[in-house]
Amino acid sequence: MPRDSVDRTDHLTVGWPDQDRFDRSRRLGWFDLERVRETRVLVVGAGALGNEVCKNLVLSGFRHLTLVDPDHVVPANRNRCLFFSPEDARTRRKKAPAVAEKLAALDPEVEVETRVQRIQDCQEGLIPRHHLVLGCLDNIQARLHVNAHAYHHRVPYIDGGTRGTRGKVQVVIPPQTSCLECGMNATHRRAESLRYSCTGRETAFFSPKLAADITITSIIAAIQVQEALKVVHGRRRHLLRHLLYYHGDHNRARVMEVPVNPHCPHHRHHQQILFSGLKLFLENIEKAIGQFLLQGQDGWDGTMAGGGQRVHQETGAED
Repeated sequence: MPRDSVDRTDHLTVGWPDQDRFDRSRRLGWFDLERVRETRVLVVGAGALGNEVCKNLVLSGFRHLTLVDPDHVVPANRNRCLFFSPEDARTRRKKAPAVAEKLAALDPEVEVETRVQRIQDCQEGLIPRHHLVLGCLDNIQARLHVNAHAYHHRVPYIDGGTRGTRGKVQVVIPPQTSCLECGMNATHRRAESLRYSCTGRETAFFSPKLAADITITSIIAAIQVQEALKVVHGRRRHLLRHLLYYHGDHNRARVMEVPVNPHCPHHRHHQQILFSGLKLFLENIEKAIGQFLLQGQDGWDGTMAGGGQRVHQETGAED
């Protein structure tokens, strides 16, 4: 056998594709591991949805995460939170550090920065430091805070939520799409400051605990990370553009259109800019048309006069 043939086949060992951790991801065709590894992702909320989202992110190759959550672990979390141990619940360990520690077991090279505080209490520059924000929150107030700051800084925001056997995902791409506040109604406004949490120290009202199911949590988290991968790879044509609702009882999903609300505070300025630009454009068009007509009128008359004179000269006719 020629030597070059031996050299080309030297590395072909049985099962060699299985030695590459991301071999199956690469086979998607569009997957770019380096781009994924360089992306900085902010995950807000380290509860059930946050557990699943972080797991999916790290298994997908993301290595730079920031995780924000003020709460601690309780036993009731453990039926749907992969990363919380009995010891975490017994010692009331904070959720964010507990998740960060377990993520390192999935990938020792992952870097997870934790913030044991409300997202509203984080410094102003936290969100714009990241390329992408995933919301795994349990209240409207925190969602609107993240939505407002992400939209202002033009950072894509993927919001997820679950309740019982239902879930939803909304992808916000500033300034191209509508945002969470565009879809707000009176009911949302009344509930804006309510926080449905097991452990929130600032919960000042009584509310029954909400039903939660790990299968729905897993589905919604998977969709969130799927959309995150689309954003990172620039697959905008495939992105979810509105609000996806999933109903587990019937295994049905549907996309609800959320149009841009011109009264939304995050779009009002953008609409004003567009209106001002359109107004200026129309004024310039009107001015250009006026100048064209004025010039055209003078030129047209001169051409007719000269042409008429030439015709008369050529024919020898007199007026």
